[in-house]
Amino acid sequence: MPPHLAVVPFPEKSTRFYPSELARLDRSSLPQHIAIIPDGNLRWARQRFKNVQEGHQRGADMLMEIVKAAKEIQIKRITIYSFSTENWNRPLDEVIGLMTLFTKYLTEQRQEMVEQGIKLETIGDLRAFPSLLCQAAEKTRLATQECNQIHLTLALNYGSRDEICRAFRAMLEDYDHQRLGKGEINEATVSRYLDTGQWEDPDLLIRTAGESRLSNFLLWQISYSEIYVTPVLWPDFTPHDLIEAVIDFQRRQRRWGGR
Repeated sequence: MPPHLAVVPFPEKSTRFYPSELARLDRSSLPQHIAIIPDGNLRWARQRFKNVQEGHQRGADMLMEIVKAAKEIQIKRITIYSFSTENWNRPLDEVIGLMTLFTKYLTEQRQEMVEQGIKLETIGDLRAFPSLLCQAAEKTRLATQECNQIHLTLALNYGSRDEICRAFRAMLEDYDHQRLGKGEINEATVSRYLDTGQWEDPDLLIRTAGESRLSNFLLWQISYSEIYVTPVLWPDFTPHDLIEAVIDFQRRQRRWGGR
């Protein structure tokens, strides 16, 4: 096991968890990669008679708290479904507001990510995004590339079906140029051509706001992930909710198709 993935004792003084919560965790069976569908920003805003952007802003504010909390309990990767290929169908003013929010977030949180050891990565096709957003993402990615406490992957203009189509096109391109043979195509090959090809698949998928669907998120990668659905809206999802999801994960027996 690489040194930066080794399980080490939890901090004696936790800033986000009660000691009793940490005592309930089995340090030997922590999920190393958690994927999250952070649903519920709009419902949160409507329930409080706030506008849509306030809901998205609150959701963005909670993201860093969850990533820090995940780092504290030694999760190594968090992948967040930030903007799907279907989200372009939302009202134009909401989409523009999200583009502005992403750009602002990636710029303002850059130094915090460096200080916290958070390495930023992205998946999805960013070419459709405004240049300022793409530049902000790239600057933050470069600024955090040496960070190794936890990896934060933002899925931006991401859809699993689109990802698989892009992977197939890339495989066909390599086949045409004799870089890939038909006999080489197997599950490992397909995985390698996906946006997530260099990483392990998620151990746990969390979906907030009570919805029980995958919404075109990491369909290949979560084939054997444990799924945890909570009614808590994303802007209300706290580190304590995160730890409950991890504890629930640890109660399960993963069979990988066996008995």
